[in-house]
Amino acid sequence: MDEEESGYRWQSGYEKTWEALKETQEGALETSSIELAAKASRRQALLRKVGNVRLGIMRHMYIVIDASDCMSEQDLKPTRLRCTTKLLERFVDEYFDQNPISQLGIIVTKDKKAQKIIDLGSNQKKILDAIQKVHDLQCFGEPSLQNSIELVLDQLKGMPQHTSKEILIVFGSLTSCDPAEISETVQKLKKNGIRVSVIGLAAEVRICKYISRETNGDYGVIIDEHHFEQLIMTQIEPPIAGTTTESTLVKMGFPGSGKKIDIGLGEAQPDPSSMLAMCLCHLDDPFHCKISMSGYTCPQCGARYCDLPVECRICRLTLVSAPHLARSYHHLFPLPSFMEREKNDYDSSCNSCLKSFKAAEEEKYVYVCSKCDSIFCYDCDMFLHDTLHTCPGCAKYRECSGQTMED
Repeated sequence: MDEEESGYRWQSGYEKTWEALKETQEGALETSSIELAAKASRRQALLRKVGNVRLGIMRHMYIVIDASDCMSEQDLKPTRLRCTTKLLERFVDEYFDQNPISQLGIIVTKDKKAQKIIDLGSNQKKILDAIQKVHDLQCFGEPSLQNSIELVLDQLKGMPQHTSKEILIVFGSLTSCDPAEISETVQKLKKNGIRVSVIGLAAEVRICKYISRETNGDYGVIIDEHHFEQLIMTQIEPPIAGTTTESTLVKMGFPGSGKKIDIGLGEAQPDPSSMLAMCLCHLDDPFHCKISMSGYTCPQCGARYCDLPVECRICRLTLVSAPHLARSYHHLFPLPSFMEREKNDYDSSCNSCLKSFKAAEEEKYVYVCSKCDSIFCYDCDMFLHDTLHTCPGCAKYRECSGQTMED
């Protein structure tokens, strides 16, 4: 590994890998208390989830990344900035997986200025490329919270009132160089219903805590890299809708399938989505601009796009598919948390992965669905709540009987 990438070994801390394992009196290896604490925290996060709450599932979020001198510190490996970009790449994948009809943008602050790296958009590949550019930046100067927030304000204040407008700031400095009174900027945030969450990498900063509290955001200071990942991943869940969020009908378009249609002229005519057209996704990049018969056609204006979801650049119609709406819908009605029970009370195996509870000595608890009484191990419990959002036992019962569990 390149020395510039990893740094000298004596500059980093010890990796105490032996602490992850603990030997019992019988000679078996079990999970350490650190791992047990991590599992307990994830279970507590599941228990805090509530259903039938109004959420802002159509989100517009800007991530502000501190790229000042302090981000070159090596208390996070290899540096604070590169650790941040590594975690943000995972965050982007999860964000669009759980919020497919949302958008994301990147802003960097350093040398007392704020620079927009990429506009709001839902193209995951472009956003990951933008994060890679941030990864290669040179850290210098001081950050500016006010300049960063004012830049985001110009982008978000024109967004519709039914959307959730958010800012996530990854801040490693203990100071901020601002040109004016920042409390006036905070009042603008409150007026426009913009929620600001801050993750501190060094110590608690009063102005960051003040901004988060006034805008109903979250503020946390990391303990280590694992805690840093937890704080970032908590931003995946859509926030509870504020009082300024309006209830309105949102017009969306579902692109055609490209089949021939009968328009009453005696012969089936080709659907516009199967005709040769130029993709509007790559108009800004002349080297990748292409004309093809594949893609998704806007049903309102006929514009062609490569991927979904996307906002039409001509008629401003939101183009989605049915699975995108379904994945956003599950936030409003989350899968209820399973009941935790002692493993000794059950002799069977997991209903999902078929792992025997007797063979799994590290498992101390099992998790039981309150509706169908299906039993799951910890890993399957996390997978069902974080990714699948459906209980296999309940789904099998509905498929066989054609009824709901309540019926």
